[in-house]
Amino acid sequence: MRIVNRALLGVLGLTLVGAGAAVLLAGRRSPHSVLLTRADRVRWGAEDWWWPGVIAALSVLVLLALWWALAQLRRRRLDDVLVPLDDGTGARLRGRALEAALRADAESLTGVAHAHVHLHGRRAAPRARVGLVLDARAEPMATLRALEAETLTQARTSAGLPHLPAEVRLRSEHHGAERAR
Repeated sequence: MRIVNRALLGVLGLTLVGAGAAVLLAGRRSPHSVLLTRADRVRWGAEDWWWPGVIAALSVLVLLALWWALAQLRRRRLDDVLVPLDDGTGARLRGRALEAALRADAESLTGVAHAHVHLHGRRAAPRARVGLVLDARAEPMATLRALEAETLTQARTSAGLPHLPAEVRLRSEHHGAERAR
């Protein structure tokens, strides 16, 4: 998402620079000149495609701006996880702390060289994205079973969560990524 954000900001910046340069060049012709003359402004108005084209282009720009603004509001990671207590109340567990514990447990599994863990979703229903880099001695299915049986089960039990769904990406130290759900 950072790449899209930076690209949109770059395009917006270049557009504003271009518009500013056009205004400056129009102003250099004479002190009383304007960017678009009356003839320029009415030339396309008689064409059948002009107004639908302008409305369609502006609609696309508005939709892209709304999409971009909503993407900025969306949280990428959970700040905290709601841990239900026996008395009906709840406690907050830092999301980064749970991520670190999951990462440490995953890295202790046989055949796992490195692990990445990110929590997303809602506080009461977190979801995990786990990336495992497997070394040469790893057996992918055995590693997935161990991750589910040990690491994820322990995290669910420790945090008192009824469910902790996880998306796991396996990657060899020497090959590309494979996805398992």
